[in-house]
Amino acid sequence: MKNPIPSFLDFQDALILDGWLATELEARGCDLSDELWSARLLLDDPDIIRQVHLDYYRAGADCGISASYQATIPALVGRGLSEAEAVDLLRLSVRLAMAARDQFWAEPANRTGRLRPIVAASVGPYGAALADGSEYTGAYDLDESGLVAWHRRRWHILAQSGADLLACETIPSHSEVRALAKLMAETPQTPVWVSFSCGDGRSLNDGTPIADGATFLDGIPQVVAVGINCTPPSYIPRLIREVRAVTQKPIVVYPNSGETYDPVRKEWLGQSVPAEFGAFSREWRKEGAALIGGCCRTGPAHIRQIAAEVRE
Repeated sequence: MKNPIPSFLDFQDALILDGWLATELEARGCDLSDELWSARLLLDDPDIIRQVHLDYYRAGADCGISASYQATIPALVGRGLSEAEAVDLLRLSVRLAMAARDQFWAEPANRTGRLRPIVAASVGPYGAALADGSEYTGAYDLDESGLVAWHRRRWHILAQSGADLLACETIPSHSEVRALAKLMAETPQTPVWVSFSCGDGRSLNDGTPIADGATFLDGIPQVVAVGINCTPPSYIPRLIREVRAVTQKPIVVYPNSGETYDPVRKEWLGQSVPAEFGAFSREWRKEGAALIGGCCRTGPAHIRQIAAEVRE
């Protein structure tokens, strides 16, 4: 297994992640009011996804995360694609991030003070495919074995996609992380990070203490980082401390902007301030975070602020 993270931590003491793809796509006028969310544009306008990845690399991201978070074979087949076409669309999500990375790295000026960026294939939770807000509660209608079966096909496709690692994101429940661990055993050469979604400064959205989740993952060599995403910034310092107390693995954090999501109205309430996000990232590093980026309602301006803090 080739772990891409240590080279970045040796080089600049942190790895900068990108911001949320859907946020920037919406800012560019894309209509994402769809159960496929940003994955719909894999069908309708893949080049705009590539362009957003490129802009995140230019903003300072060391890692681009693919547009596969809400893309599943059943949902794509439901749109009229054949199964083979749906599989290729999943692979396309990774190819777009890689193409943007390669374009960025081909420009000599971008190599100053940087390492060649990497690509993470996004593995969203079961709740994301349901599009009912359950990734924020962990209230699922599948047990652990059902989750293993549901994730398996997409997992193997993304593990063989050419991405540098898999990003298991916004995981709201302990049963889902146990299910994903069983799939890790099926692809032992694939490095993985796992980031939980949390409802407070101590627990996953299903109420499981994050320390329990991090302890469980600590014994799995394939897990190269563990932490938190899609969680308000105010909870992050304590959550980092909870994780740091039980594992020596690098800690990954990419919170949302601090705005509040209304799953019924399907809209965000509040305001995101990039300058504040940069200041927050300084605190997260001091607490022990090593991989830092942004989730919902963050864009290139937020990543630029983080990059300025890290690369200073």
